[in-house]
Amino acid sequence: MKITEIPSQILEPNSPALRGYPSKLFVETTTSCNLGCFMCVKQTGKCAITEGDMSPATFTALEPAFAHLDALILNGIGEPLLNPRLEDYIRRARELMPAEGWIGFQSNGLLLTNERARALLDAGLDKICISVDAVTPEMLRRVREGAEISNIGNALQALAKAKFSTGKAEFKIGIEFVLMRSNISELPDLLRWAASRGVSFVIVTHVLPYDKDHEREAVYETCSNEAISLFQSWKNRASDIGIDICRYPKVVWNYHKSTTDQQVVNFVERMKADAEQQKVFLDLKKLFNLDLSWLDQVAEVFQSAEKIALENGLDLQLPERVLKEQRRCEFVEDGSIFVSWDGDIHPCYFLWHAYHCHASGWEQMVQRKSFGSLRETGILQIWNSPEFKTFRQNVVGYDYPYCSSCSLAPCDYVQTEEFEQDCHINREPCGSCLWCMGLFQCLR
Repeated sequence: MKITEIPSQILEPNSPALRGYPSKLFVETTTSCNLGCFMCVKQTGKCAITEGDMSPATFTALEPAFAHLDALILNGIGEPLLNPRLEDYIRRARELMPAEGWIGFQSNGLLLTNERARALLDAGLDKICISVDAVTPEMLRRVREGAEISNIGNALQALAKAKFSTGKAEFKIGIEFVLMRSNISELPDLLRWAASRGVSFVIVTHVLPYDKDHEREAVYETCSNEAISLFQSWKNRASDIGIDICRYPKVVWNYHKSTTDQQVVNFVERMKADAEQQKVFLDLKKLFNLDLSWLDQVAEVFQSAEKIALENGLDLQLPERVLKEQRRCEFVEDGSIFVSWDGDIHPCYFLWHAYHCHASGWEQMVQRKSFGSLRETGILQIWNSPEFKTFRQNVVGYDYPYCSSCSLAPCDYVQTEEFEQDCHINREPCGSCLWCMGLFQCLR
């Protein structure tokens, strides 16, 4: 993949990442949940997340940051509606935040009665995103154990009623769809279903495989557009003269090569030299196994979804099908802080919790990155600490490796219990993160 560096100097002096205060807070009000979704990190055997609810004292410790917030997103691993103080937190934040700042959260919607929906809007909620990954009851039950499409429909109806009764026309109702091979065909029908129930925006995100068994559900390919384009160009050039470079893995190690076999090897060597000259990293194993027909099918579903969204006035946010060539960490660049239920401070979704995942096709141990705790230090002091400021500045420099496109991955730099540095000698464990490459999305 071509390395496209974005020096931190190009950020404006008043960029959210460089200000003296955070612009967005992602606050985990609870880690408890009332569903057993198979693709959730909490359902994996190697999950180390402890359960708990954010206390009033911890939430109060966030107040010094409220005056400058663009957004307060009240969710993390758990179901926010399970925290009985959620409305109190929304009400207090609304009192202290700027009028243009918004408050929202994602939910499975099972606890959204008419009374609860009205209470949330009365408290000052501006936006809500309901998780629904299928419109057919059977598929939804398979994906989200304990969920029923009728209950989600009731939740959306309750929200629409509350929106009307409170006169808050600006209140936004959305849904999040976790994209998998088993449910991708449901997306177009789900959009029609959602639009008819007052939904105005839809976030589509790829499943993050926390378990090896989840890998088969991944819709995306961990190759970049640029790598695929270069590979296809050379594959077509070879095909034009009767050479199939996809035979390369079978013939490259043969001691005695036929003339045709040697032509295959020579062609691939020329392709690798071209890629090196262009600074495009090729993971040949992934490229030779690339299923372009599948990517075409995904593109067709996306095109259909975009058409339906346009017809129904939906704001549809689709993920990339393959990795973006130019990385952008929206969390850091938007000036975000992630707060665990117990008050620990983190920089992004990727480093919020400790977990194992298979996002790039191999098992990765991700360690949580904490810059302090509200139990000991004020939130603005943590944000402006030299360690946190240096981290943000280095992240937006984007001078770290592309681990997902590296044929040597997972290496000892990444596959370690305690990350110390990457192969570029950076201390930010961002080279193996796919959030900044367009695959995963959330309410933000």
